Amino acid sequence: MIDLRSDTVTKPSKGMMEAMFKAQVGDDVYKEDPTVNELERRVAEMFGMDDALFFPTGSMANQAAIKMHTQPGEQLICDKYAHVYNYEGGGVSFNSGVSCKLIDGDRGMVTAAQIEAAINPPDFYHSPLTTLVCLENTTNKGGGACYDLQTFQAIKAVCTKHGLGLHLDGARLWNALVATGQNSKDYGDIFDTVSVCFSKGMGTPLGTVLAGKKEIMKKAMRVRKVLGGGMRQIGFMAAAANYALDNNIKRLKDDHQRAKELGDALTTLPYVIKVEPVETNIVIFEVKDETAIMDYCTSNDLIISNMGQGKLRLVTHLDYNHDNHLKIIQLLKSFI
Repeated sequence: MIDLRSDTVTKPSKGMMEAMFKAQVGDDVYKEDPTVNELERRVAEMFGMDDALFFPTGSMANQAAIKMHTQPGEQLICDKYAHVYNYEGGGVSFNSGVSCKLIDGDRGMVTAAQIEAAINPPDFYHSPLTTLVCLENTTNKGGGACYDLQTFQAIKAVCTKHGLGLHLDGARLWNALVATGQNSKDYGDIFDTVSVCFSKGMGTPLGTVLAGKKEIMKKAMRVRKVLGGGMRQIGFMAAAANYALDNNIKRLKDDHQRAKELGDALTTLPYVIKVEPVETNIVIFEVKDETAIMDYCTSNDLIISNMGQGKLRLVTHLDYNHDNHLKIIQLLKSFI
């Protein structure tokens, strides 16, 4: 069975498992786990931030950031495709008592002008007070699209002008950095907080690190505790993330190349109506009969995601190798 539903389905490699078994650990609630402390230091340094904190999941890290930035009754701005709105169980309202103002962006990406137009007047007490902007890079529902730094900088200027916090959901930020060649330290000049995930393209069993400016990160340990995220000898998982930083970043370009080749192949097939632009490791395509395609894939040991309304998704990852790739391209071409 070849599973292309997501890049979260990978298993730890032999080298990663060895690093996990050899990890030095301690009680992270007391900040005594040396492996976690080293991972947090590395991530903070990579992104030009003052501090960082390890979380078990990306959703918890994002929800913590939102809670750190806002007060109940306030409002954040995000794209209509944003993960924090669509795929985090309503946590924005449940955990923080905050509403979302949605922007109709381009493949999950928004502009500075759209954000400025969406800010509620602070003296108009009938509407929620806008206090936070949440962006996503790459965009999950937008097909792995990447922001350029100039757009980020323009959005930062709007946030500074209006006194808004700026958080980045960087679940696949590693993919964006590899695809664009951007310098990770530039993100520290733009964002107040950034979450980076290790259980997607980086291949770890779990783990996300939230990095940010010192003043706001003072709240991070308390908020993580409130959300149930206090952990003990979590250095075994942090060791997997440290291994991923050393070994799994550059190879993301292989995932991107295979995704592009899948997208190119799909554009030639008569049953495919449209293929979204492929920038990283996500391929979203629209078909005439999604049920027939899904049944065909299942019967041929291929698992993919059905996004509804005729849209299907493939995601390449480190467990999807060259032989798998040739087999799947031929399989897709063989459907009648």
